[in-house]
Amino acid sequence: MKDYIQENKKRWEELAEVHFDSEFYNIKKFREGGISISDLEVKEVGDVEGKKLLHFQCHFGKDTLSWARLGASVTGVDFSSNAIRLASELSKELEINATFIQTEIQKLDQTDLTKESFDIVFTSHGAIYWLPELKKWAEMIAYYLKPGGFFYIAEGHPTALIFDDEHESELRVRYPYFHQDEPLAFDYDSSYASGDVKIKNTREYGWVHDLGYIVNNLIDAGLQIEFIHEFPFISWEMYPFLEEREGWWHLPDKFQKIPLMFSLKATKPK
Repeated sequence: MKDYIQENKKRWEELAEVHFDSEFYNIKKFREGGISISDLEVKEVGDVEGKKLLHFQCHFGKDTLSWARLGASVTGVDFSSNAIRLASELSKELEINATFIQTEIQKLDQTDLTKESFDIVFTSHGAIYWLPELKKWAEMIAYYLKPGGFFYIAEGHPTALIFDDEHESELRVRYPYFHQDEPLAFDYDSSYASGDVKIKNTREYGWVHDLGYIVNNLIDAGLQIEFIHEFPFISWEMYPFLEEREGWWHLPDKFQKIPLMFSLKATKPK
């Protein structure tokens, strides 16, 4: 398992640099005062003014710093040292107070953060695919939440993730739905955010997690599910034939609607 994670880490060390400079992530707009979190997430998470927020798999911190702009006291965590360096530099440049920690989520309780607790734990969009299992993930969420605090995730729907993401016109089943220990393996010499830039570390590994697996790990960690919402749109171009409408990607009208994204809120009992 460690080999898989280390291979992914080598790739993401490269991707952090590429993404920071890409038009896709649009750091220029963010530097001008923008917020990278969607209105949907802002609405479902609610008012964060004065709240302590812990962001799992924060990449180079743009969403983390967006929550800070909305009033939260933020801490971001990512396994890429380059991503954390860029996040820290961006925080200082924009004079947005934030803490960033480089570690794997599964090892977060071995860091200086051990004695901290938070009102909100947050993660979103393409994050949990990179985690080999979710038991420790859910336990870390529960561990760092204050009693009465909550976890929120917005993520690609496991049902949508079974379909071929390269087919030009149809929904064809290609990938497994149910969680499995062995990862899917791919070789890409570029990034979804910047196709023209070639990446040296081409191999990546990812894990599928069915909805029941996600929910039950959170329940087993002692959290109470407040809601699960499903949406017929998603934040990225999951298939080549999706259509962008008002900042979200939808299936063309000829298709029956299926869930492309879900959001979930789970609370730690007082």
